Amino acid sequence: MPRSPPPGPAPLRLAEFLPYRLSVVGETVSRAFADRYEAEFGLSIPEWRVMAILGEGEPLSTQEVIVRSGMDRVKVSRAAIRLAAKSLVARTPHPQDQRAHILRLAPKGLSLYRLIVPRARTLQAALAEALTAEEQRVLDVILGKLHRRAASLRGWKDEVSDPGLE
Repeated sequence: MPRSPPPGPAPLRLAEFLPYRLSVVGETVSRAFADRYEAEFGLSIPEWRVMAILGEGEPLSTQEVIVRSGMDRVKVSRAAIRLAAKSLVARTPHPQDQRAHILRLAPKGLSLYRLIVPRARTLQAALAEALTAEEQRVLDVILGKLHRRAASLRGWKDEVSDPGLE
């Protein structure tokens, strides 16, 4: 005799649940990149993200890195401390807040960043090969919309942490 479904709402099929699917894809892509960075350069995902943000140019406060990366305070702080211990990032006290720091790539970090960027672009191109140019354009639009909607659901006003998703 077939089992009847439990009373209440229809079961949630995780494999069809958009937040779960986005999380799995994001984690899989991050791990594909991180496996290479960890093996070759000894960098974790949070460490590489901090370096990538600092590699865009200007020194930033820890808080600015948190906002731009979308990572939580603890991950950014720990990554910055580890990167400073490896002489990859310079941390100086924030002039207006002695509890905070200003971060910038140290010379050794800048050299490493310049070595990693071409590899990152190659990995990105390999991943993007799964999509046509039009699909890439549409995905960019969709990701931006989903990011803004998720931010609004969290109650964020104008805080979109990834300018590439705007």
